[in-house]
Amino acid sequence: MSSAQLKEVLLQPQTIAAVALCLTTIAFIHQRFMRASRLPLPPGPPQGILGNSLPKAFAYRKFEEWTQQYGPVISLRQGLTYTVVVGRMQAAIDIMEREGAWLVDRPQNIAAGETLSGGMRMLLTPAGDRFKKMRRAMHAHLQPKLISTYSPTLMKNARQQILDLIEQPENHQDHAKRYSAAVVMALAYGKNVKSYEDPEVVSVNRCLTRLGNALRPGIWKVEAYPFLRYIPGYLKELQEGHAEELALFKDQLLDLKKQADRGEEVPQSFGKYLLERQSELDLSANEMAYLAGSMFGAGSDTTASAISISVMAAVLHPEAQARVQKELDAVVGHERAPAMSDQEMLPQTMAFVLESFRWRPVSAGGFAHKATKDIYWKGYLIPKGASVIGNVWAIGRDPEYFPDPESFNPQRWINKDGKLREDLHAYTFGSGRRVCPGQHIATASVFINTALIQWAFSLKPDPFSPIDPLAFTESANTHPLPFKVILEPRAAKTMAGVRELMEDYGL
Repeated sequence: MSSAQLKEVLLQPQTIAAVALCLTTIAFIHQRFMRASRLPLPPGPPQGILGNSLPKAFAYRKFEEWTQQYGPVISLRQGLTYTVVVGRMQAAIDIMEREGAWLVDRPQNIAAGETLSGGMRMLLTPAGDRFKKMRRAMHAHLQPKLISTYSPTLMKNARQQILDLIEQPENHQDHAKRYSAAVVMALAYGKNVKSYEDPEVVSVNRCLTRLGNALRPGIWKVEAYPFLRYIPGYLKELQEGHAEELALFKDQLLDLKKQADRGEEVPQSFGKYLLERQSELDLSANEMAYLAGSMFGAGSDTTASAISISVMAAVLHPEAQARVQKELDAVVGHERAPAMSDQEMLPQTMAFVLESFRWRPVSAGGFAHKATKDIYWKGYLIPKGASVIGNVWAIGRDPEYFPDPESFNPQRWINKDGKLREDLHAYTFGSGRRVCPGQHIATASVFINTALIQWAFSLKPDPFSPIDPLAFTESANTHPLPFKVILEPRAAKTMAGVRELMEDYGL
């Protein structure tokens, strides 16, 4: 039998169903044995023969419904795999933080992790030597004390964002993407990106779109039924994607190496840092390429979305926008634009940013961890090997910590002294040793853009095009679907006046 004929036979629905039924029967027997001999799994929705059916889009919203119905920690099964979803704050503290040492690992991800990323994308890399080396390199370059050295890059590109908004306010989401791509391209490779249509940016974002789609729950059945990986051609799309990604990321670092070999000055960047310390960091050429490429991909995608969410929140909640603008007027005035150095004096502005993170989190579903030992919580068992997801969307809607959670209320982040609370967070950037290493850069980027946009403009809804606050993409990192906003000059009487005020900003 030829490989094509074998593939055709193996992909027949009845063949897949028969294999799935056998595996599921084994899982059912195992589950009954486990429940008879140990503590029960956390409660959850009823399971069919193949386990729980998950929605292909917006699973994090369904998880919140189940959290309200079954409790702060729920369990699900798909095929032979168990997933535990944490959906409330105290449970997240108890499990994701206090048991964090046993949740550093990632579950096997055949589609996006092993096939598309070659096991080298830090987000999905399992615990072990490779992850430790990558994490050490990334954290050394993105530690909080270095944020001030990145401020000129953030401010220069934020200035361009305001100028772009003056010229083409209808393309505000594209301008956010250009800002994010330019900042992270500069940080990753020292390159100056002038347009979101830059061919290199387009190529990286194409890879990122492929990743986001591959990470959607249930899209690739190989995660529930690993035998599918052996069907010829089943993973071809992802294998080709990996070849494209690896070549692209390696070319970016090769450009920097060629510059150095020619004796040219190589701008400071993460790529330069990796090349100069390759032997010290003990990373292969492919690992370095993926580490820098992943920094660009993840940072660009998430920051662009967060900026657009901040704009959406300002339009939909004018009272919150007005409070930020009152603070900006008192601290900054209209003679100059707000800068990164003003951050400590602008708690209302940062509270607005933190609330936008909670209200519409970019990585709303969180990313799965893997339990490397049995974890016990309030009479329930999270078994070794289970996937454990901190559902960011649901945790940020815990009514005990966030009363009236569906409302947009930045004041929940302000204490009685008018300063930012230090006792509240919503796990926007993950948890434990898997927390996003770029969280400080991302927060700084969203802060400076929020401050500048609300200082420069009054943001108002388009009466002919209402905004749907739940209209988002279905990818793992979500973006608001296109929405319209009206920008009116605020820092000056005219748009030309705003442009003059921004003329020397950040330069």
